[in-house]
Amino acid sequence: MAKKNEARALVLDGVKNLQQQVFSLPEIKDEDALLRVEACGLCGTDHEQYTGHLPTRFAFIPGHEAVGVIEEIGSAAAERWGVQVGDRVAIEVFQSCRTCDFCRRGEYNRCESHGIQDMYGGVAISQAPSLWGGYAEYQYLAPDTMLHKVPENLDPVLATIFNPLGAGVRWGATVPGTKEGDVVAVLGPGIRGISALVAAKEAGAAFVMVTGYGPNDAPRLETAKNFGADLVVDVAVDNPGVALNGATGVLADVVVDVTAKAPAALGQAIGIARPGGVIVMAGTRGSGETPGFWPDMIVYKELHIVGALGVDAPAYKKALEILSSGAYPFADLRREVADLDTTSILLGKMAGEGSEAPPIHGVLTP
Repeated sequence: MAKKNEARALVLDGVKNLQQQVFSLPEIKDEDALLRVEACGLCGTDHEQYTGHLPTRFAFIPGHEAVGVIEEIGSAAAERWGVQVGDRVAIEVFQSCRTCDFCRRGEYNRCESHGIQDMYGGVAISQAPSLWGGYAEYQYLAPDTMLHKVPENLDPVLATIFNPLGAGVRWGATVPGTKEGDVVAVLGPGIRGISALVAAKEAGAAFVMVTGYGPNDAPRLETAKNFGADLVVDVAVDNPGVALNGATGVLADVVVDVTAKAPAALGQAIGIARPGGVIVMAGTRGSGETPGFWPDMIVYKELHIVGALGVDAPAYKKALEILSSGAYPFADLRREVADLDTTSILLGKMAGEGSEAPPIHGVLTP
């Protein structure tokens, strides 16, 4: 039990070693703030770190999809962020110095002062004040934090979708330049795949196909239909390129790959894309193997292949607008909510452990 001026948090220190610890709340000065965490989304990266698929080098508090209320804030920070005590906000994973060349271009995932080395949910607890992640009752907000006000009609659990939906907006629309009339293929029916589907539809795509693999993805493909997918394909059964061509008479202008640990997806993406098409790679393989990948097809088709890492402020803003509109059934997603005592169980489910199909959306409410 935490005392006044203390916060409970979950610390990941090795494979499946997620333990509660208590930390002192930091003294808030003019340039920073303290967030009372109401909810934090559980990302695929989280369960991959928990299971050891993604190695970790130090003990840290995970969680980079935090939504909460400003508990305390300095005057300079309040002016910079345009918020005050009591405001509900969504916290971006990347920080921005706002002055380097990358930040001035809006590419603050490459910030010269921050970048990936101090993303929220990935900073060692040995770095004061320790509370750098959303798996905690309180999260420290450093001066270079990027945040967004949450619309009043969104509850905090639903609002945590701002992160995967923001990714969908950037990966499924902004990066590939998806436009009205495009045919789009989304590989992977998880929450980021569904978010990319929504983003493509919002950008005016005329036809969107979503693919999955095997029985565990069957309910997710059904969910994709509810979000407006024009075609869903189980690639364990059907060739997605043949299916798309049969339904539309053409191949995809844009292919968005958000699969995880699916080495064959790159070869499938190249087969699905039309000549001159764009392939966005946002999912990570976790392997150097690429079965079915024939590099010459990149040349023959004159394909444009681009990697996408992270999200930017315009995408997060658009995501919150979409969520607030209620135009898509995000509230009805199959989700599971855990507390600090049960989060490890939920992370195991999301990693595919056990016989039960994992939820599409996992959330921690500390």
